[in-house]
Amino acid sequence: MKATDQVILTFTSRSANEGFARACAACFAAQLDPTLDEVADIKTAVSEAVTNAIVHAYPDRLGKITMRLRLFEDNTLEIQVKDSGVGIPDVVQARTPLYTTGGEERSGMGFTIMESFMDNLKVRSQPDKGTTVTMRKRIARRTGAPK
Repeated sequence: MKATDQVILTFTSRSANEGFARACAACFAAQLDPTLDEVADIKTAVSEAVTNAIVHAYPDRLGKITMRLRLFEDNTLEIQVKDSGVGIPDVVQARTPLYTTGGEERSGMGFTIMESFMDNLKVRSQPDKGTTVTMRKRIARRTGAPK
């Protein structure tokens, strides 16, 4: 299916940019007329994906994070968060609830949270090349809403 609109943002892996990414995703998704709960789900999932990139991809340096947002004709929002950091050696293990490489202060629930708030989650990663997280959420059309 072809995207009807998209935006690509690139920002530095500073923790302050997590809020920026959340706000951008929510504003872009507004075109689909989501409910407040749907907006909250999107913002939470983006927060987890971007925080993972900030904390885990670049543990000892700043790096680049790219977020691509796309809308599709069926009212689906796709969010892709990509980094060029250290990568994940074992994606299956990393997606296990409570598994973390971030120390005691990290819950290890990032991927689980993303998966619970979005309809679809894909994680691709290669050690020393980076990680790409792709999430999709279909926003229900409201009765009487324009198509």
